[in-house]
Amino acid sequence: MTVAVETGLWQLDSSASTVAVRHRTMWGLVNVKGAFAGVTGNGEVRPDGSAVGTITLDVASLDTRNAKRDEHLRSADFFDAANHPEITFAVRSAELRDGDSVHVVGQLTARGVSRPLSVTARLVGADAEALTLDTEFTVDREQFGMGWNQLGMMRGLATIAATLRFTRTATA
Repeated sequence: MTVAVETGLWQLDSSASTVAVRHRTMWGLVNVKGAFAGVTGNGEVRPDGSAVGTITLDVASLDTRNAKRDEHLRSADFFDAANHPEITFAVRSAELRDGDSVHVVGQLTARGVSRPLSVTARLVGADAEALTLDTEFTVDREQFGMGWNQLGMMRGLATIAATLRFTRTATA
């Protein structure tokens, strides 16, 4: 399947987008899951078909369905939301390859630490007015200063899963 994406400016539809995180904890016995309620973003598809943009997560909006755990995740042990209220992924290039596969290169910033990140997304729907991308990738939280690991309970990588729906913005 080959998909053509319209050039121009695109806005993230927060009501139709999700960014979730999961991490194995308790020595690998428990899979903790959560989602960010505050997700915003925008992008531009250029005439050459490449795209750039930004996705921003409101750290305080992370909900794991456990208030005490959420409070701890917002603390300086993890996300340090008081000093770093947002996580951003600045997309430097996104190119459609092999039908519906999108190669995305950018910079992920969490806790004031920025690291390059390349991911593969899948274009799961696109028309003249909207497009939807799905992706899943892993990050090493220790690379972003989140090394808290009391009694060795937390090991390995965190998995991020996102479904991002963008709509075309009206041109002036």
